[in-house]
Amino acid sequence: MKKRLLATVLAAVMVISGTQIAGATSLSQARSQKNQAQNKLDSVNSQIADIESQQSSLQSEIDKVDSDLVDVLVSLDLISDQIDQKKVELAQAESDLAAAKEKEAEQYDAMKNRIRYMYENGDSSFLDAFVGAQSFADVLNKVENFSKVYDYDRNLLVEYQNTKTEVANLVTQVEEEKKDLEENQATYQEQQKNLEEMKAQKSSQMSDFENQLAQAQSLAAQYKQTVAEQNAIIAQKLAEAQTVKTSTAGVSNVANNNSSSGSKSGSGSGSAVASYGCQFVGNPYVWGGESLTNGADCSGFVKSVYGHFGVSLPHSSGALTGVGRAVSTSDMQPGDIVCYSGHVAIYIGGGQIVHASSPSTGIKIGPVNYGKSIIAVRRIF
Repeated sequence: MKKRLLATVLAAVMVISGTQIAGATSLSQARSQKNQAQNKLDSVNSQIADIESQQSSLQSEIDKVDSDLVDVLVSLDLISDQIDQKKVELAQAESDLAAAKEKEAEQYDAMKNRIRYMYENGDSSFLDAFVGAQSFADVLNKVENFSKVYDYDRNLLVEYQNTKTEVANLVTQVEEEKKDLEENQATYQEQQKNLEEMKAQKSSQMSDFENQLAQAQSLAAQYKQTVAEQNAIIAQKLAEAQTVKTSTAGVSNVANNNSSSGSKSGSGSGSAVASYGCQFVGNPYVWGGESLTNGADCSGFVKSVYGHFGVSLPHSSGALTGVGRAVSTSDMQPGDIVCYSGHVAIYIGGGQIVHASSPSTGIKIGPVNYGKSIIAVRRIF
């Protein structure tokens, strides 16, 4: 009877040993695939950071071009108003010049007519003035009047000529000012064209960056999903290994003691908790958060993972030391809550925990003894 029992035990040990080897191979593959995906994820995240940095730099350049373009457009509006004003001034100056020329021509014609009259009738006029004069003084007065008329005509003509010259100079000045403004306007219009082309080019570059960023983010999401899937597989394999380890210990006890007593295997619900928690590895740590996707802190992570299985837990690492029932560190099973001073995690087997670690590392898998002393282990299932 004892020999038959021993043979049965040995057969069971061989089966379990084979299972452990197969499990180790699958675990090694999962870890390898996870590491590959994590490396690719890190590379893509680096590319994303680089693209975002280039986007930020390019946006600053676009903002500068926009600012310069606004300045040019304001200057163009101002010059356009000045050109319109110069056109009005030029029209007025040209009108004044035409009037001055007309006045000059009229005065010149009037003076010519008077001179012609005085020349053609000069002898008789002077003779009449001399004969008809009452005295010699009267003669002199009449001669003086003739001279005054001539001087008046001459002075008036010079005055009109000077006015015409001044107005002509004004016309020339306004035309030159208008020409200068039009040249400045052409320069600003060229600057506007160049700035608009530059903005269009940079906007096209920004669109390219957005496409690159979208592709990189899509790849990052795929790699992140792969990492989460492999973490779940790793957690499952670790839980299975823990169960096999416990079963092996039980079989050994049977062989040594001819008894069926042995160590307690891990809870199926606890393994499910561990596996579920590993799906969110890589997601962010957020102080006070309870979102497994958008961010949670350590106790919020534990609370939300167990909440998925209908278990209501407090959002406090201190309060979690009193939930469920206490177990020793030597009897930890997947799904157990590991409590540290000011921190809390979920045990996934194989000496590993999954936890919302810190703002810099987020939700991750790590060793159960990661630098803090364990103050309690609590089991819910």
